[in-house]
Amino acid sequence: MERSKISVRNLELSYGAARALKNVSMEIRGCAVTALIGPSGCGKSTFLKCINRMNDFVEGVRIRGSVFLDGEDIYDRRVDTTLLRKKVGMVFQQPNPFPMSIYDNIAYGPRLHGIRGRQELDGIVEEALKGAAIFEETKDRLKKSALGLSGGQQQRLCIARALAVRPEVLLMDEPTSALDPVSTRKVEELIRNLKKKYTVVIVTHNMQQAARVCDDAAFFLAGEMVESGPGDVLFSRPKDRRTRDYVAGRFG
Repeated sequence: MERSKISVRNLELSYGAARALKNVSMEIRGCAVTALIGPSGCGKSTFLKCINRMNDFVEGVRIRGSVFLDGEDIYDRRVDTTLLRKKVGMVFQQPNPFPMSIYDNIAYGPRLHGIRGRQELDGIVEEALKGAAIFEETKDRLKKSALGLSGGQQQRLCIARALAVRPEVLLMDEPTSALDPVSTRKVEELIRNLKKKYTVVIVTHNMQQAARVCDDAAFFLAGEMVESGPGDVLFSRPKDRRTRDYVAGRFG
C-alpha cells in the first residue's frame, strides 16, 4: 500500500476549555484531493490549519497528538515553521492578493526565500501562473495591480502565489465560497489538475463540489472525524449513521 503523505495521530486541539478537535486520526494520500466536509463549526478549518501550524498564531490554543508529513512530526519543536509553510501552502476563503502588481504578488514568496535573479523569478512567475491556469489572462498586465482582477481571477492568483514557492501540499479553506458559478467551475477544474503534482486538502460546505473534485473525503462532526475513505464510497455507502444523515441532507 502507498505511504500516506500526511498521517494524523490522536490530534486534540483546545481553545481554553473548549475542545475544537477530539482525538482525530486519519491518513491523507499524496497526489490526491481530500475533501473535508461537515456542518459549520465542526472543526474542519481548525483541522486544516493544524497541517501547517497556522493555529500556532491563536492565543490560548493547546494542541496534543502528532501530524506527520513524509514521516516527520511537524509538531516537533525542532521543525522550522517557515520551511514547513513553504512545503504546505494555504489558500483562504476570501481572495487576498497583496496591494501590489500581479508579478510582485507571485514573486513575493520566492524573494522571501532568497531568490533574487530576474530571470529565475520571471520563470517562477510564469510557471506559477500557468499552474493556476491564469497565465493567459494576466501575461500582458503583469505590472498592473492585482487588485484590478475579478474575484475569480484573484483567487486563482492566490493559488499561483502559493504554487510559486513550490509546495508539496496545498490546503484550501472553502476556496470558491466567495466566487460566482463560472469562476467556481474554473477553480474546481484547476483543483482536479493540481493533484497531478500536489497533495490537495480542501474544506468545503458544498457537498456536490466535494463529490466533483475529491478522491478521498472525511466527515467531521462536533470536533470528531466520524468517517473517512474514498469519496465515492463515503458519499454513496457511508458506514456511520451520522455520515448517512449528513450526506442525505437530514442535518447540517
